[in-house]
Amino acid sequence: MPTEEQVRAVLRGITDPELGLNVVDLGLVYGIEVAGKRIRVRMTLTTSTCPFAATLPAQVEEALRAAFAGHEVEVVLVWEPRWTPERMSEDARRQFGTP
Repeated sequence: MPTEEQVRAVLRGITDPELGLNVVDLGLVYGIEVAGKRIRVRMTLTTSTCPFAATLPAQVEEALRAAFAGHEVEVVLVWEPRWTPERMSEDARRQFGTP
């Protein structure tokens, strides 16, 4: 059974094409649940009008299915709480000059 950290490591390989940072460091991943053969990721986007609203969650699902073959993968797109730059990792905030 994969660990939450292993799932997070796979997600770090998925980059938001507009911002050039991975979805974990951007703070787009709100939750990861691993139970048996099931992986569930709750994530958001920087805005509800993001042009990658259809493709980014699909990339997350595809990457997890490839990394953890035989596991059921569910990616849930949520809008609450709203994403803000404060959700970014410290490294990401430094890269964008955000305190």
